[in-house]
Amino acid sequence: MTDTETAQEADHGALMDSVYKGQRHIYDLTRKYYLFGRDTLIEGLNAQPGMRVLEVACGTGRNLAKVGKAWPGAQLYGLDISAEMLKNAGKALGQRAYLGQGDACSFEPRAVFGDNAPKGGFDRIAVSYALSMIPDWESALSHAAGQLAPGGELHLVDFGDLSGLPGPLERMMHNWLAKFHVQTRNALPKAAARLATDKGMDLTSTRGKLGYFQLHVIKAP
Repeated sequence: MTDTETAQEADHGALMDSVYKGQRHIYDLTRKYYLFGRDTLIEGLNAQPGMRVLEVACGTGRNLAKVGKAWPGAQLYGLDISAEMLKNAGKALGQRAYLGQGDACSFEPRAVFGDNAPKGGFDRIAVSYALSMIPDWESALSHAAGQLAPGGELHLVDFGDLSGLPGPLERMMHNWLAKFHVQTRNALPKAAARLATDKGMDLTSTRGKLGYFQLHVIKAP
């Protein structure tokens, strides 16, 4: 990693800490009303016992806790760039998951998880409503795909283009999300398709009602 990349990672981590230092206490209570598609992603993981499941940008650990209940026996891993969010994740998950701090664009499992890092990649990787907050989201997408084990799957859910909402409501939603440093990734479907083609992977995509969310599953050969 270059000095510039290291500085950018530190800056983004500091920004996320400033955003979530207070919000982390009410994050799960408030986000359930508009972060749709997360549970659909979890239901589709099909994580069998012994499979290694990583959530990139795991936040409070809410999703990983639900993965553990839905798919008992899966080995859970979570990383986040925000030390503040990891405080909540640690409380929520205890010894049920391996947690560590890292940048979605450049993390190395060994550096994040030490001796607990899996050899040969992860069987499932989930990225939930995080690409819309990562400036270099295409690098994060590509990097996550590169951490898959053979036959592994990358599951993505995030805001869609919101084009099905009435015009004023769509504009209001975009303006409101911007207050939290969130930008809808309208180019994500094409980026996911390009990534799958370049790496010889299979892609399945779902557009949520009114374009509110988008869900993509990229499967490694």
